[in-house]
Amino acid sequence: MAANNRRMSGKKGAQVGSGGQRRRGLEGKGPTPPAEMRKGHAKQRIAQAKTRRAVGRAPQRRGGGRSTSELVVGRNPVVEALREGVPASTLYVQQFIDNDERVREALQLTAERGGINLMEAPRPELDRMTNGLNHQGLVLQVPPYEYAHPEDLVAGAHDEGQDPLIVALDGVTDPRNLGAVVRSVSAFGGHGVVVPERRAAGMTAGAWKTSAGAAARTPVARATNLTRTLEAYKKAGIAIVGLAADGEAEIGELEALAGPVVIVVGSEGKGLSRLVGETCDFRVRIPMPGGTESLNAGVAAGVVLYEAARRRA
Repeated sequence: MAANNRRMSGKKGAQVGSGGQRRRGLEGKGPTPPAEMRKGHAKQRIAQAKTRRAVGRAPQRRGGGRSTSELVVGRNPVVEALREGVPASTLYVQQFIDNDERVREALQLTAERGGINLMEAPRPELDRMTNGLNHQGLVLQVPPYEYAHPEDLVAGAHDEGQDPLIVALDGVTDPRNLGAVVRSVSAFGGHGVVVPERRAAGMTAGAWKTSAGAAARTPVARATNLTRTLEAYKKAGIAIVGLAADGEAEIGELEALAGPVVIVVGSEGKGLSRLVGETCDFRVRIPMPGGTESLNAGVAAGVVLYEAARRRA
C-alpha cells in the first residue's frame, strides 16, 4: 500500500488554473502565410534565391535626371503606400519577422492588388538594400515613374477637343506639393503637370500618396529646360501665366485663363526664377485680404485652376 502511495505521489496532479495556456491553444494563429514565407517550403527556397539576385541589383532612391526605382521603408510607410495604391513591383519581407497587424495587412493588400512580387530576405540583405535605415522588416520597391513629354500634354488636350490647361512648377522641391498640384489639376479638368528635370520634386511614393490616386490619370511631364519648354508652348499659341506676389493683375482680371494656358507656380520662398518670370506673358497675383504673404504651391495652383475652370465652364 505504501509503495502504491509512492507511485501515486510521484504523478503530476492537476494544477489549479492553466495560466491561459489552454485558452491560447484554442485561439487561431491567423491566415496561413503564402508558400514563399513558409520555412522549408520549396517555393521559399526559390524566392530566397530570386531575392539574393534581385537585391544585388536593386536600384536605390531617385538620383540625377533620370527616374529610378524607389524604396519605401518601414511598416507604417509600406502599409500606407499599399493602401493608397502607390505602384509597386516587389514587397520584401524579413525572414522570421514578428507577424503583427501591419505585417498582416501588408501581405493581405499585396495579395489583393496582384502583380506585386513577394520576396523573403534575411535582415542583413534588407539592411544593405536600405543603407541601414530602420526598415522594421518591410521594404516596398516602387518602379520608375514613366514621365510624359511636355508636348504630350498639349496633344492630349487637343485629342479631347479642349484648350490645354497645364501647370508648370518652377523650383518646387517638396514631393507632397507636387502630389497636391497633380490632384488639383485632375479635379479641375487640367491636362497635366510639367516639372524640371533638375532641382525639382519628382513623382516619388510621397507624391503618389498626396495625389490620392489622381497620379494614375493625370500625366506628369519632365522638361530638360523649363524656360525652353515654356517658349515652345508660347509658339504653339498657349498663354504663359506666372504667379507672383508682385504680379501686375489679380487672377480674377485675367481673361487668358479662359483659353489655352500654362499656369507657372514657383516655390513658396523664392517664387519664380528670373528666366522663367521673363518668359511669362502675364504675371498675376492671388488676392489675400487676410494678410498672408504667400501660399504653398499646392494651394496656389488649386486657387488659379478653380478660376480657370470657372471661366471655361
